[in-house]
Amino acid sequence: MFKGCYTASITPMRADGSVDYDGLERLVEFQISSGIEGVLAVGTTGESPTLLWEEHNQVTKQIAQACKGRCKSIAGTGSNSTRETIAGTEHASHLGVDAVLLVDPYYNGPSSLEIRREYVSPVAAEFPQMPIIPYVIPGRTGTMMYPEDLAILYAEHPNVCAVKEATGDYDNMAHTRAVCGDDYIILSGDDDRTVEMMTRADIRAAGVISVMSNILPGPIQRLAEAITAGDMTAADKLAADMKPLFGIVGVTTTETSPHGTVQCKSRNPVPVKTLMNILGMPSGPCRRPLGKLTRQGIDVTLAAARQLFANDPELLTPIGDFFSVDIEARLQDASLIDQLIYTGSY
Repeated sequence: MFKGCYTASITPMRADGSVDYDGLERLVEFQISSGIEGVLAVGTTGESPTLLWEEHNQVTKQIAQACKGRCKSIAGTGSNSTRETIAGTEHASHLGVDAVLLVDPYYNGPSSLEIRREYVSPVAAEFPQMPIIPYVIPGRTGTMMYPEDLAILYAEHPNVCAVKEATGDYDNMAHTRAVCGDDYIILSGDDDRTVEMMTRADIRAAGVISVMSNILPGPIQRLAEAITAGDMTAADKLAADMKPLFGIVGVTTTETSPHGTVQCKSRNPVPVKTLMNILGMPSGPCRRPLGKLTRQGIDVTLAAARQLFANDPELLTPIGDFFSVDIEARLQDASLIDQLIYTGSY
């Protein structure tokens, strides 16, 4: 049912912090024209925790309508409230989306048993025809659903048929495959782990829900297709060329404060939205409390983008063609940078 690359779409913002719906329309058209398998609306890359539910539902509606009959649409309807999640899933169901993604509840940190019984199971029972994809990412949520509970859910609710796996733990992924069976769908939640997850015989991921496909939809879709087809020569070349960007989904730097050195961890989607701004794609700022990169952070981000361009400039050609921009010039234009970073001292 699910294979290939699904883009976890950013939510473009205007300078005043409002949602840029015109920009979103252009971004989704770029994705579809690039041959993407599907688009995820309002996942955590889409800044779901800071969108009002009215905005959340409007972004989902716009993406679902654009994708209909052209590629799959997935709605991010998860939250840390089961009531909110059911309401969001009902809205997405009426729109005719192909699946919903339910992130493990963040901050309140239910146990794996509670996630299964008090969160995913009620949604699955309420919408038995809707494919449901739990999203396991303990590094962002502070909790996780275990493979054993995924297997119980799959047995009790066949529509809970897949998982977005972002634990970073290959043993956990292999255990998911072992307890959930051959027909269960594992999707990579980390761009830099996709190749290993898809090629390992004890994991056999079917594809990826990707952050960097906001920028590289065609190449990452081709990567997944090449692995599925067993063409590892093509897959290895693509993976090697795109590796610099896979390494900057999050950017960590050591900064100097008045009281000593501190670690600054700029998490998704700050780096990808920053780079999209540089490349001339609709993006805008992140919504507070997410902010900007530091000078060091943007140096890391630009170095990765320039290395990607050096590896294979054709990877970024579709952006230049679709958005009518000069990619090489923008990657070297220092005037684009100051507005995208924190200036002054720490």
